[in-house]
Amino acid sequence: MAERDQEFLEFVVKGLVEHPGEVKVTRVVDEMGVLLTLDLNAEDMGKVIGRSGNTAKAIRTLLRVVGMKHNARVNLKINEPAGGRLDGAAPSGGAAAQGWDGTHEPAATPALKSVDEAMDDLSKF
Repeated sequence: MAERDQEFLEFVVKGLVEHPGEVKVTRVVDEMGVLLTLDLNAEDMGKVIGRSGNTAKAIRTLLRVVGMKHNARVNLKINEPAGGRLDGAAPSGGAAAQGWDGTHEPAATPALKSVDEAMDDLSKF
C-alpha cells in the first residue's frame, strides 16, 4: 500500500478546504493497522467534518475501501487545531457566531402591529 492511503487522503482533503497548504497528514503503522492523522487550518474543520460529521464519515469509509484493497485496516484521526473549541473559541459560523447564548429560550418577538399601524409605518418611506 506504501502510503497510497496517505496520498488519497491528502488529495481529497485538499480539494475540500480553503487552505490546502496547511493540510498535513501523518501516517503510523502498528499492530492495529494504519493510523492517518489529519492536521488542518481551524477555519477548514467544518468543511472536513461536515454537517453531523457526514463528510468525515464518508472520508473514513473511502479510506477503509482503499485499505481493504491493500489488505490493511486504515483509521483516520482528525486533530482539533489550535484555536478550536478546546481553546474556548467558538467554531466559525456556529451558534455563537449567530448570537445564540446557549439557552433554550425563544428569542423575544417584537410587538405585533395592526394592519393600520404597519401601513402608517410604510407610508413614511
